[in-house]
Amino acid sequence: MKSLTQLFSIKKAEDSPVKTFDDNEEDREQIRITYYQSGFAASVKATGKPIVLKACLQNLYMSFEDQCRKQKLEQDRLKQPYREEQEKNRTELKKSEAAIGIFEKKEQDINDEIDQIKNDIIEVKRNPDKYGIEDGKGLKAQFYIGLFLLFPITLYLLVFYISASYSAFFKEFANDSLTAAIFDADALTNSFKASWLEGVLVITIPFVFMGLGYVIHMVQKEKGIKNIFRIIGLFVTTFLFDALLAYQIEKKIYEFNKTTDSAPYNLNIALGEAEFWMIIFAGFVVYIIWGLVFDFVMKEFENIDKIRAFIRGKKEKQIDLNKVKVDVIAKINDFKQQVITINGKISELQSKIDGFVFPVKEYLHYHHQYKEGWFQAINTEIALPHKEKVELLEGCEDLSEEHLGKLNLVDPDFQHLVYSKN
Repeated sequence: MKSLTQLFSIKKAEDSPVKTFDDNEEDREQIRITYYQSGFAASVKATGKPIVLKACLQNLYMSFEDQCRKQKLEQDRLKQPYREEQEKNRTELKKSEAAIGIFEKKEQDINDEIDQIKNDIIEVKRNPDKYGIEDGKGLKAQFYIGLFLLFPITLYLLVFYISASYSAFFKEFANDSLTAAIFDADALTNSFKASWLEGVLVITIPFVFMGLGYVIHMVQKEKGIKNIFRIIGLFVTTFLFDALLAYQIEKKIYEFNKTTDSAPYNLNIALGEAEFWMIIFAGFVVYIIWGLVFDFVMKEFENIDKIRAFIRGKKEKQIDLNKVKVDVIAKINDFKQQVITINGKISELQSKIDGFVFPVKEYLHYHHQYKEGWFQAINTEIALPHKEKVELLEGCEDLSEEHLGKLNLVDPDFQHLVYSKN
């Protein structure tokens, strides 16, 4: 091997391939010539034998690799892109870790809020006053009492308005009894006997009044002058409807009892009749009572339902929070996976930084220069028949390709080969 190493001593130490990475173009050209001359001289001494070329190429590669390892400034320059990429990854790592901290804090806040909701659901049943809700036990008694009173008053209104509407619109009076005028036991039966439309009209009129009462209850929930006028308007409408029924019934009674010298029936006469006011009070006043009881029952029911509404609202909020929590956990897992991936990249880059970068293109350039010198010596300095010379060149070419193949450097598509530190 001593003779092989001597092949690289054509130039002085300052002209050796140690200057491979110098930026000076003249130095690079001198190095290229050095490799060419080294290959030429070695080929002449070895008479172009492939076995010697194999050893020379191996020695060339080992020498070039050793030079790469010793060129600290050049290695730092080649490793700079990896350091920059590593810094970018570290910046991304800090962002991901900060995001994990933010979302973990958000998850903790959600968990605390969910725990508070669970405690509120339990506590509101024990101590509703703590949440500004009246105790439901007393409210239930008031609700059922009001409901008990509302039922018979509702029946009364059904009977009264069915009879009164039948008397006002369809009934032909056979006597002047006020009781028969206001209440007719056969009002519903007679109306359906006359026609089904008449029966439907008579039976639905009471629900018109109850509908007005429900509307009044709903309108008074809202505050403001407009709502006050609306309520007054609804009461006036109800009173006028009752007054018209009373007027029509009283008119029929008056017409039944009038004599030849009686004056025509008019509003002044109606207002002066006690029966007129009795019919109004029998309907409108009871209707007012029904409306007040209905309003009371609805309010008590709403008060009783406040606890259930409170719990229902809390459970709905808990469901929403659980959905948000699922999204937050998914983001935390995504960022944790990013952290793992980024740490892997940082470690991989660090191993490259701790290793060394082998400039593939640079080496192949000098490899081919050395081979060119070797082949040129065979062509010009070695006396062999043409056929043997061609075979010798082909053998050397095959051996050169085999050498590069073992190094995985045949037609490489990368500029540098990184040897990581294990």
